[in-house]
Amino acid sequence: MAILPLKEAVTTILVAAVLIYTLPLMISTYTLSILLIYAMLGLSLGLIWGFGGILCFGQAAFFGLGAYSYAIAAINIGESTLPMVIAVLVPALFAAVMGVFMFYGRLADVYLGVITLVVTLILFKFINSTAGPSYVIGKARLGGYNGIPGFQTLNVPGQPDSYIWGDPFYYVCAVALVIVFLFVTALLRSSFGRIAVGIRENEQRMSLMGYDVRARKTVLFAIGAGIAGLAGALFANWAEIVTPGLYSLGQSAEIIIWCIVGGLGTRVGPMLGAAGLAYLKFMLGQQSMIDNTLITGLILVLFVLFLPKGIVPAVADLWKLSVRRRPRRKRPNRRIRAERVDG
Repeated sequence: MAILPLKEAVTTILVAAVLIYTLPLMISTYTLSILLIYAMLGLSLGLIWGFGGILCFGQAAFFGLGAYSYAIAAINIGESTLPMVIAVLVPALFAAVMGVFMFYGRLADVYLGVITLVVTLILFKFINSTAGPSYVIGKARLGGYNGIPGFQTLNVPGQPDSYIWGDPFYYVCAVALVIVFLFVTALLRSSFGRIAVGIRENEQRMSLMGYDVRARKTVLFAIGAGIAGLAGALFANWAEIVTPGLYSLGQSAEIIIWCIVGGLGTRVGPMLGAAGLAYLKFMLGQQSMIDNTLITGLILVLFVLFLPKGIVPAVADLWKLSVRRRPRRKRPNRRIRAERVDG
């Protein structure tokens, strides 16, 4: 993997530090924590869809797997450090197995979307039906539609009684998002990332050039799932309960809408779309006159019609137009000017 340029890394960290410090002055850290978690989830789909060209309707499945893996591991282990690692590995391995079957099976993009959607619905139905006492993993009962409450939340590594919640949890989420963002940036700057973009543009040409397209798409798919699993684990710590609603069709649709509104093919776009729409949903949730789903659908339609590229690409194009210099007029030759004066 290519090393991220020092200047870009320092700039990213400085901008992130300013935002991390100033945002709590306007919004509570409790709300900011969930916005950061959703931003990470949006970035996970933005990576595999915007840069890998893999339309996944099942990102909520990896999100839910990460949350449930953390909750089950935390109940059995009694500490949060190892469960956080497990919450990343389980969705990544699950996605890798899916990727082998899908990509090596040479399925078209439409069928990829259908399969990921069906897998999400299967997990949703399965988790909902695990209410009986026989559905136990170690000490953890899956709980069916009631979910899994009462697990060990985030703590200082090696100190189960030192809980991380409130403002410290917000800073943990913020630092985790910055690290993931830098990792994704370095990945896209590497030869692997450039080849992934090439596969998105013309898969057949990259295959003819000798690259193993199927293996690279599988790896990228697994990386995106691992990031979604990390977001799911953080969500489990924020909510202190996991339920089958994490696998719902509505959750999957929202993630796709975040990426479309923010802007595909960008790193900041899906994060901005996720945080912005999630905060809008939070504000609309305080009233009962308008349905949140109706507003979200209306926003999607408007963006598809008037801003199909998304917010970030549209702002970037507008900035390029505003700073573009006008062509300077050529100064007349001194000899020509002298002849005009003599005449």
